Parts: sequence; structure tokens; C-alpha cells
Amino acid sequence: MKFILQLAIKNLSRYKRRTAITAFSIAVGLMMFVIVDSILKGSQAESVRNLRWYETASLRIYDTQYWDEHFFLPLDYSIENPDKVMEILKKEKITATERTMFAADMVLYSQDFGEDGNLSVQVTAIDPETDFDVYHYSDTLQDGRFLKPGEMDGIVIGSWLAEDIGAKVGYFVTLLTQGNGGFYQAFDMQIVGIVNCPNPNVNRSLVMMDKDAADSYLGMDGAVTSIDIAMNNRADLRKAASSLQKKMDEANLNLHVYTWMDLSRDYLAVAGADQGSSNLILFFVFIIAAIGVSNTMLMAMYERIREIGMMRALGLYDRSIFAVFLLEAGGIGFIGSIIGIALGCLVNIYLVNTGIDFGSFFRDANIGYRIQSVMRGEWNIATLIKAFFSGIVLAMLVAYFPIKRAMKLDIPTCLHHQ
Repeated sequence: MKFILQLAIKNLSRYKRRTAITAFSIAVGLMMFVIVDSILKGSQAESVRNLRWYETASLRIYDTQYWDEHFFLPLDYSIENPDKVMEILKKEKITATERTMFAADMVLYSQDFGEDGNLSVQVTAIDPETDFDVYHYSDTLQDGRFLKPGEMDGIVIGSWLAEDIGAKVGYFVTLLTQGNGGFYQAFDMQIVGIVNCPNPNVNRSLVMMDKDAADSYLGMDGAVTSIDIAMNNRADLRKAASSLQKKMDEANLNLHVYTWMDLSRDYLAVAGADQGSSNLILFFVFIIAAIGVSNTMLMAMYERIREIGMMRALGLYDRSIFAVFLLEAGGIGFIGSIIGIALGCLVNIYLVNTGIDFGSFFRDANIGYRIQSVMRGEWNIATLIKAFFSGIVLAMLVAYFPIKRAMKLDIPTCLHHQ
């Protein structure tokens, strides 16, 4: 075996240029695989963090009938007794906050905005005393201030929404909506703050007001549409949701507990499609290896057919000759894998520490990811290991067939080959 290995290594050094070109082609493919996988993993990790920190929390409790109509933000399927739910969560030492979400038309006035107009918005009514325990808005203020508890006429909006409508702190708007029960309600609000957070969906659409003000204007009688829960990043959310669901059922509360995954199916669909793209790149690496290594091995076979015949005539077993050429192909894959991973890691250092700044691209294009402008990479040891062994295995796999073909020739034919 030692002789076979030494012979394979020697063959690699005999054809330095051919070996280098083929190995480099494999290296480029593996480098791209490492880079793309890093960007996708980093984007997914940041998106999940921004979803949970600014949009969905870790868990959310709704009335059992709310989810079927949740796109319409119905107020008639609300949590009628949120205090009882909050008491259960407090006993379990779970951090939670009450929220009410509803749809409204925002009316803009010419004295502030330059012209009259209106747009449809989704309003989130929060409890200023507990919301920051669940969501991470405390360090996102761009201008003005946050809401005060019980503030009846103040709203906070997202920075991109403010840019789109030309809003500034101090401007007045009117919100037109339907209250609980279907009655129409209009109330004047003043923009008291503008937030700029890493979640583009929030910057693009956020309109936030006080929960008690919403309760008064909408006739909620203390009801809220959801109770949002923050949990540790390492917590098993499915298990936690199941445990909480049992407690809701034991208390005879007609409520259902959802995880952030249930609430973010649009994002999960995008993430799943991008994972398929990462696997597609690995397939292209296979194509590169198939073309490059097969071509190298075919040329090696035809140039060394007489050498093969001589080795067979001297008594070297076919399986040993086969192993020599297979190890030679594996050596090419090994060299390509080492170079590819090294190049991929060098690029990934920049991606992890700095990232790629897409500027205002995500400002106008909603691609599903919750990333404001910079896409960063993430280290993934499993990917590096996968890329390393893929380069070697694929190189040996595609070399198998030309080697097999050459070994079918008999000894006289090999020795008379020109």
C-alpha cells in the first residue's frame, strides 16, 4: 500500500501544470460554496434575531380564532382577560408584554406634509412599561422620544416610513379605523419619536401607540389582541409553547401559543429556498470536478497506456493500478480542497467582521430577510468539513469511469499503444 501511495504522489508531481489547473478549478468552486453558505447562514442568523427582537418575539399568544383571520387584524377575536394570562406567565417567571394590533388609515395634512393624503398602516399598541423587556427598541431611537405610559395622543413611527411621507417629530396625523364591535373611530395623534432598527420591515411600516390609548379609542374594555413572550435564544421554543399551551388549557382559556416560526412562514420559505441555492452551488462544484478531473484522468490514461501495460506485465495487480490512479485523482481533490477552503476562510474573515453593504437596496426591495443593509457571514465548521471531503470524494468519483475504461485494454494492446 505504501508503494501505491508513493507512486500516486509521484504521478501528481510528474504533471504539475495539469494537476495545478484541475485542483484550482475545484478550489474556486469550493471557495464559492463556502462564501455563499457563510452569507446565507449569517443572513439567516441575523434575520432570526431581528424577527424575535423587533417583530414577533419568541412566542405569541392569540385567541384560538384569531389566526384564521390574522391578516385582517381583527379586534373581535381578542384576549378578553390578559391579566389572568400575565399572572400565569409571572408565576412561571416568563417575561411578557401585552399588545394590540389593528389596521387604520393615516390621514396626512398639508400644513405639515405639504399636501393632503392618506395611506393604510398597521398600528401596534404597546405597554411602554413592559414592551422593552420583550423587544429591543430601547437603543433604536433616531429622533424625538419613546411613548410615555398612558399617553393618549402620541405615536412613534419607523424611519423609512417617516422618509416616505416626509414626517418629522411634532407633525400631526389622524388615524381612521374601526373599533371593537365595528364602530368607526378617528383620533388625532402627534409623532413624538422616530425609530431606526436593524429590521427593515419595522422601519418600513411601524406605527406605535400606547395600549391604554388604543383601549379607550377602540372600546377594547381591557382586551388585547396578543401577549408576546421573550425567551432565551437557546430555549426549545416548541417545548416551551407546548408547556404553556397545557397551562392555558388547564386554566380554561380559549387561547393558542405560537412560536416565531409559526408567525414567520414567509421568511422560512425564503430561507429554505436559499438553502437549496447553496446545495445547487455544491452541484456546480461537482460539475467542475467532473469536467476537470475526468479530462485530466483521460489524458493521463491515454498518455500512460504503455506504462499501464508494463506494470501489468511485471505482475502488478489491476486493483493496485486502479488504486494508483484513483489516489492520484483524490490527491488532486485534496489539493483543491485545501486551497478552496483556505481562500474561502480568507474571504470569510472579511464577511464576518465587515460584511457586504448593499446600501439602499434593501430600502426599496423586500427580499424576505430582516436585514437593513449589511449582509454578514458566519463561521460554519460543518460546511468547511463538508466542502473539504466533497472535493476529495467528487474528484475520485468522477475519475472512476475513465480509469475503468482504460483498465479494460489487454496487455498486448497496451504495450503496442502509440
